[in-house]
Amino acid sequence: MKIKNLIIFGTRPEAIKMAPLVKEFKNNADFETKVCVTAQHREMLDQVLSFFDIEPDYDLNLMKPNQNLYSLTADIITEMKSVLDDFQPDFIYVHGDTTTTMAASIAGFYSGAKVCHVEAGLRTHNKRSPFPEEINRQVTGRIADYHFAPTEQSKSNLISESVAEKDILVTGNTVIDALLDSSERVTKIENDEIESLKNIVDTNKRLILVTGHRRENHGQGFINICEALKEIAVVNSDVQIIYPVHLNPNVKGPVYEILSGIDNIKLIDPLAYPAFVWLMTQSYMIITDSGGVQEEAPSLGKPVLVMRDTTERPEAVDAGTVILVGTNKNKIVSEAQNLLTDTQRYQMMSALHNPYGDGKACQRIVQFIKQNSNI
Repeated sequence: MKIKNLIIFGTRPEAIKMAPLVKEFKNNADFETKVCVTAQHREMLDQVLSFFDIEPDYDLNLMKPNQNLYSLTADIITEMKSVLDDFQPDFIYVHGDTTTTMAASIAGFYSGAKVCHVEAGLRTHNKRSPFPEEINRQVTGRIADYHFAPTEQSKSNLISESVAEKDILVTGNTVIDALLDSSERVTKIENDEIESLKNIVDTNKRLILVTGHRRENHGQGFINICEALKEIAVVNSDVQIIYPVHLNPNVKGPVYEILSGIDNIKLIDPLAYPAFVWLMTQSYMIITDSGGVQEEAPSLGKPVLVMRDTTERPEAVDAGTVILVGTNKNKIVSEAQNLLTDTQRYQMMSALHNPYGDGKACQRIVQFIKQNSNI
């Protein structure tokens, strides 16, 4: 009898990181694997599903205008019941730290399935930063039966919380599995969005790619970020900044108010995953508050400035592949200038080893489940 797997996710970052795991399990005849999406994010999720050729077996389609954490959490737990009753999986897989992750792990626990947490053990130990992600992953960590930690540091975090070592596997991060496959594919596919970007990117300038969306940066934080980007652009005429702007009004407001009309800053709509990967490959450096980009960029040799005061990914800081700059305008500007003017420092940073894996995380997860399923 085949072991029944249910892989659950709801946002674009989760979909990217779970797509190679879906592929790895579906290619293994020992498993019956189905996919459930909550569609916590709808449009951006669908773009990733299309790129990776994933058709969900269950689509809860929960995204609503002005949704909040209270209703979203309740809806996920409630709607997951019918899915779990129908499929009756042996294992469910959740990823990282979203509301989908936390709520689906609770539902999985109620159903009696074994809960497997991919990208387990990340911690800032500050329940308000990032909010609500830190509590989401801690709650999931208490529920999970098996913990797939991306690094030894993540494993140590779990052990310090009394998780049994036999239930932890250090895998590397599945985002590297996805990236290594995708960065090669985007050079070969026909993609209208990538073709449009080719008309925007000034190949005579060094490209700085910017992303930003974190709740804790809303307000003065984003004002500081935008003022910093404005100064970098004005001081460096040989640099082009491209910023795919998040749709949240708390982000769009200050970004367009402060940065519109500057010749070497291009504000564009959010990008689908293939186009974003292509743009990363073209960049000189990346300025972001994203967790996933901190993991991906070093595999492409791109230095990263992280616009957060804390990070649950200290391995990148320790390895020197990223620099924490918070939302301090002066620090963002000074660190960017250092990388733009100090060629030796830039080359050293871009050549550093990525601490997040070798692209074989999903293979390790499948093997672990086989060993713990008595197949």
